Amino acid sequence: KIKLPKKTARRYPAYELYLYGEGSYAEENKNLLLTGIPVLFLPGNAGSYKQVRSLGSIALRKAEDVDFKYHFNFFTVNFNEELVALYGGSLQRQTKFVHECIKVILKLYRDREFAPTSVAIVGHSMGGLVARALLTLKNFKPELINLLITQATPHVAPVMPLDKYLTDFYTAVNSHWILKAQDLRNLTTLSVAGGFRDYQVRSGLAFLPGLSQHDSALSVVSSAVPRAWASTDHLSIVWCKELILATIRAFFDLIDENTRQITEDPKKRMSVLNHHFVRHPAKIFEENPEALTELAGAFMWITVKASKWTYSVHNDSDGKYFTFPLASHRKSYSHVYCENSMLDTSSWIYGCMNSNSSMCLEATDLSWRAELLPTAKVVKLKLQDYVSLSHIVIQVPPAVGNKYTLGCEFFKEDSRTVQLPVTHLLSFGLSSTKVLLNSTGLLYNVQLQHFNQIYQAFKIYIESHCQSLKERKPSVYRLHIPWSHEDSITVAKVPSLTEISAKLHIAQPPNDSRVPELNIHSSSDCQYQVVLKTSLPQVLGQIIRFHAGAFPVYIVSNILLAYGGQLRTLRSTGQCSDFALELVRTAKPYKVEPLISVVVFLQGFHWFREMWESLSLPEVDAAVLTSQDAWFPLVSLILFLFGTGIAYWSAVFFSTSLRLFSSLWLTLIRPTVLQKDKLITPRRLCGVLSLALVSWTTCGAFAVFIVYLHYLVKVIKLHVNGSDHSKEASQNASMESTKPQSLLDSAPEAAQSPSDHTTIAEAVNSLKMHVAILNLFTWIVLLSLPSLVYWLKNLRYNFRLDPDPCRSTAVIIVCILEILMYSSTSEVKSSKLLRIAAKVPLPLSVAMLAFGRMHLYRVPHFVTFSLLLHVLCCIV
Repeated sequence: KIKLPKKTARRYPAYELYLYGEGSYAEENKNLLLTGIPVLFLPGNAGSYKQVRSLGSIALRKAEDVDFKYHFNFFTVNFNEELVALYGGSLQRQTKFVHECIKVILKLYRDREFAPTSVAIVGHSMGGLVARALLTLKNFKPELINLLITQATPHVAPVMPLDKYLTDFYTAVNSHWILKAQDLRNLTTLSVAGGFRDYQVRSGLAFLPGLSQHDSALSVVSSAVPRAWASTDHLSIVWCKELILATIRAFFDLIDENTRQITEDPKKRMSVLNHHFVRHPAKIFEENPEALTELAGAFMWITVKASKWTYSVHNDSDGKYFTFPLASHRKSYSHVYCENSMLDTSSWIYGCMNSNSSMCLEATDLSWRAELLPTAKVVKLKLQDYVSLSHIVIQVPPAVGNKYTLGCEFFKEDSRTVQLPVTHLLSFGLSSTKVLLNSTGLLYNVQLQHFNQIYQAFKIYIESHCQSLKERKPSVYRLHIPWSHEDSITVAKVPSLTEISAKLHIAQPPNDSRVPELNIHSSSDCQYQVVLKTSLPQVLGQIIRFHAGAFPVYIVSNILLAYGGQLRTLRSTGQCSDFALELVRTAKPYKVEPLISVVVFLQGFHWFREMWESLSLPEVDAAVLTSQDAWFPLVSLILFLFGTGIAYWSAVFFSTSLRLFSSLWLTLIRPTVLQKDKLITPRRLCGVLSLALVSWTTCGAFAVFIVYLHYLVKVIKLHVNGSDHSKEASQNASMESTKPQSLLDSAPEAAQSPSDHTTIAEAVNSLKMHVAILNLFTWIVLLSLPSLVYWLKNLRYNFRLDPDPCRSTAVIIVCILEILMYSSTSEVKSSKLLRIAAKVPLPLSVAMLAFGRMHLYRVPHFVTFSLLLHVLCCIV
């Protein structure tokens, strides 16, 4: 643990700064006489500061390999595992604390020979956003950070926008980065996303916004990272060994030999990151590789004139140079493709410029043009780009104890490129498109026509057939998305049937006409058949991936419609219908969706936008999502139907739970007769004021939760008494039916009076209405729960949650529900305001879907307004 200045420690009592170390290295650095390069790790939402050990441990091993000529000091911040992805009130505090930490870290190196002037930062999840937010601080000097690597950080928008502080923080950070793009050129930023296995942060959110304006920023998906080629979940991206190795290798390649710190040259930083995270040529990084290389060694020179060549090496003690004259191939072919299964980092392919000799002593190293794949290093060259070259030379070193294969072929690109139009979304996987690759080449490109939207998802089946049964090298299938670094690679045995999922993390930009490709690095003498079908489960998966955060809005909207339907039934018939039945009857998408669609359409016109802005109305969320290419036809309908289903089954679960609690209550406590009382009494007024005070002085969500528990107990009591009255009424009815006629005639006073029937019916109606309100209120509690959890966790540091996103709403909700829980349907039925109260839930439901999808914190406001009208119906 690093001791912080007293002022900083007092201001941020919940936060701490640590230095990571192991073994003798940790012992040596206890006195903090540091000589390395500082790297600061920032954990994310509910993340532990101890997650730094994956980076720190591998960096230490790497430093040991170079005898500590260079080494890194890994610092980490303890944010007390705060839920910053769900509660945004502490993001600004965390940012300011990190600024103080950077100043403390740099002071530790004061008076050292190679004292650093900046810190490299690695941020996981929300830690990456906090790092970006440093640049928005007024007194922050941008030169204090030179490198920022983020892991699975949602840069574009919050996953669950549960409070205004969270959305405002995002707006401030992203606006600053777009507006000050020119000022941020000295900061190199890399964002690594987890891919489809990350169910918490979809990779589209991890692509840095306004990337085209930042030539010093890079966004990649882990499935496209060389030597990793795997998707990671949200947590494993921190300790995934392949990614950690890529990160640490990049760190060591970034060191400037003169300053012994991370290089100040932004171009070198970007070239290093591209080398390790985008395209790895299977070579150790060199900033300025030599233009010409000497081809030394007493190797045999062999000229190959064939257009296709393969060679296998096994325990060969003699080295060889194979030369391919280009003059004879230039007219017939457009490209040359070579592959080498020996995955070392030495040079292996060269370009020769002397056209007279079959051997050359100096050549251009073409190995830098190669690319590393899981089973081979490959290079594809366009002959037109290398007019000055006379030969291509393949070097085969002595292979003692090694076995590997090489292959080269000249080809016309048109003959190896086939177009495969993708199937329509509404084909539901019943139809397919297919293509047969008959030739015996080493490389094919299958262009997937019209594959450019995020709602498209396909299954691609690749079947390989071979002429003979001999052992063959595996095939490599690469799904290449040209407008973003989100490729995925699959390795398959030959022959085999391989299934590949094809779906996008971000849609095709409007100004980009490139087409996604399936690159098949094939095995020679094999035939390939590619079949493509729409995958309906994966299409639904894409909808959930992109819009799961909006589910609470659709669920509450459905419940609100059902609640409005109950009020209308109460007004027209005097009886309150069952919640589940009313949900089925009233939750219709055509009542809600068309109006939003019309508004989104009209917002495309300038005059309507001006009128909209003059009314100070916020932008419709669907319009924002459409502009981000994350909204598509029928998605809202599908989400609405999902919402209806969840609302229905949650109501069924709620009713079942209520019966169980009632049964338990009856066994434990004798039911008391609930007497009709006034809505507002001095005692209740004191209770309301007490809870309002709790909300204002501690945490709004805490007061809401107390009221919820109180309301739940009240409804359970109502349920117990309602069922008790029903049993009594049924027993009386059965007794009356079994009495002799003479007794019935002589004792009419024994029969149940009409007023008793009315009381029971009224109790049942009131119970149904309370169940609907409690259903609505449950979602308000769930949406406010993160701030309650945050407050409870930090109670030892601060008794009052500050800032509190629920404070003002909680005071209103407390006042409303303390009155509502004692109300009955008899008061509501006679109210003049019931007509308005019954009609309001529908427009509120529309408004909720229009303005709440990307701003979940607005949902309680709409529900509160509806319940406020209900309270007024009880009074007026």
